[in-house]
Parts: sequence; C-alpha cells; structure tokens
Amino acid sequence: MDLNVQMLWRFMVEVTTLTVVLYYTFMFLRGTRGWPVVIGFTLLLAVTVLTRVFKLEVLYFVLQYFMTVLAIAVLVIFQPELRRMLAELGNLPLFNTAHEQRENIEVIVKTAERLTEARIGALIAIEQSIQLQDAVESGIVVNCEATPEMLETIFFPNNAIHDGGVIIKGDKITYAACIFPLTQRQDLNKSLGTRHRAAIGLSDETDAVVVALSEETGSISYAYKGQFVRGLSIEELRAFLTSVLVTGNKSQGLLERLRTWKQGREAAPPSAAPAPQTMLNK
Repeated sequence: MDLNVQMLWRFMVEVTTLTVVLYYTFMFLRGTRGWPVVIGFTLLLAVTVLTRVFKLEVLYFVLQYFMTVLAIAVLVIFQPELRRMLAELGNLPLFNTAHEQRENIEVIVKTAERLTEARIGALIAIEQSIQLQDAVESGIVVNCEATPEMLETIFFPNNAIHDGGVIIKGDKITYAACIFPLTQRQDLNKSLGTRHRAAIGLSDETDAVVVALSEETGSISYAYKGQFVRGLSIEELRAFLTSVLVTGNKSQGLLERLRTWKQGREAAPPSAAPAPQTMLNK
C-alpha cells in the first residue's frame, strides 16, 4: 500500500511539473511570430498519437519521422524566443529597487513629452536581461547618466549622433547612434517607417522595451517582445513602463522585498497599462 501511495505521489508530481512547464511555455510563446508553428506542431502531435492509438502503422511511421525533423526546425524558428526565455530565467536583479526603476521611468516619460512637443524623432531601448550590444550593428559608447536633457541633446537633429537609437541600462545611457535590426515580419502596416520597424526588430530578438517617437506625427509608440503599440499618451506610456519594469517579477529586487517586509506593508501596485489604441500582434 505504501508503495502504491508513493508511486501515486510521484506520478502527481511529475504530471503537475510537466503541466506547469508546458503552460508557461505556451504562455511565453503565445502571440509570437512562431505561434502558428506551435499550433501546427500541437495538432500534428495529436494526430500522431491518434495514429498510434488506432494502430495506423504506416501513418504513424511517417508522422514520427516528420516530427523528428520538425522538432529541429522549431529550435531554429524559435531561436530568439528561446534565448530570451533562458535569459529571463537566469536573471536575478538583487539591487534593483522599485524606487530606482520609477526614477528611470520618469526620465523616459519626460524625454518623450519634450521631444514629441518639439516633433523630434527618437528611438530608446531599455536593456533588461539580454545584452543589447549583441543585437545591434554599431554604436558609440556614451556611458553617462540618463537624463531628459542628455537624451534631448543626443536626438537633436543637428547632433552628429542623432541618427539611430540609444541603449539605456539602469540609470545610464550606454550607447548612442545604434543601428537596430529591422523586423522581417510581413504583417505590419506599410506606413510604418524605419524607426518603428527597427523598434519591432529589436523587440523580436531581445526582451528590451523600445520606445519610438515619430518626428512626423509626434506620436509615441513602444515595442516589447515583438508586440507593437502606437498612438500612446504620456500617461499610457508611464503606465506601460511601470507595468513592465516595476510590477513584473524582475523589477522588484531582493532588497526592495526585504525593506517592504520590514516595514510590514506592501508597496501600492501601480495601475496596469490601459488597453492600447492600436496593436499589431506578432
């Protein structure tokens, strides 16, 4: 009896673990550019199981061989997503507090507010767990404090380094005049310019938050994990950045949690980002 109970518990643990892993994997990949491949792979797997159940040996042999080839293809197709997933799993910011993140967010928000009023274009990438220097083709080392004044100076049209994007890591501007990879997606609006396609391209390959400001229309957009949203207000931009950089599990470091526990209260959660006006799914 004890042996049966032990086997039952082992079975439950294995099934629960597998279920949780599959659930979060599907949630992570949902909406990505390879999501249709996931659906197709799942359906093909179901058909393969049915052929085994009904003993359709020829179909089972063919599908089993095809599944092996497809598994290798999936690794190639989802290479950016897998790299981003592994980087996020290995990321553990111990000294990054919510207060510091909010200060960094205000720098981006104030910069967006000033540049959109002046109709100055900009492309700002906020580095997270994946190092962005591996994804860009060029860049000039800046390594200075991130302030609205410095960002305005960089993107001022007469500045020699105003073309391209900047990379912000923490409270520092690390690189400027970076050329981000353009997205290869075909489902985007034809009116999107190079700046917005570069923002989407970088978000396809990394977990960076990319903010794009249009000099033609003065509109504010962001790209995050391949998702592109345009036509934001200043408050909507602040809410989105807060939801990603502060509310997320990565944004509240160990020191912040210990401080909150010691004070006997939890920090009030920021408001969630509102529904976007325009969204282009992956």
